[in-house]
Amino acid sequence: MSVTLENIAVDCTDAQTLATFWAAVFSTEVDADGNQFFATVNRAAPGPTMMFLQVPEPRNGKNRLHLDLVASDWAAEVDRLVGLGAKRLDEHNEYGTHWITLTDPEGNVFDVAEQHG
Repeated sequence: MSVTLENIAVDCTDAQTLATFWAAVFSTEVDADGNQFFATVNRAAPGPTMMFLQVPEPRNGKNRLHLDLVASDWAAEVDRLVGLGAKRLDEHNEYGTHWITLTDPEGNVFDVAEQHG
């Protein structure tokens, strides 16, 4: 028996809007059947699908799970993400890694690290 990661589910207030942001982050598009209640990104691609689900309650506090991204042209990528609607929170240089912490348009935290080598 084995387990495979199939979806990364994100609760949100508007599934289509948040899926559109994350699709732009990954330079792809929202899957065709997306709407304000339910939307996915990369459902047909290999690897996990990002799934966005509208929920009635607001996000409370810091999310306990977040995405860590890596980019070869790190500074340009952070600028591009901010241009898409991300907000820059903090910069870190610890454990041999340099990264920026950002939030998506609904306040979910994620990081973008410098790619080494």
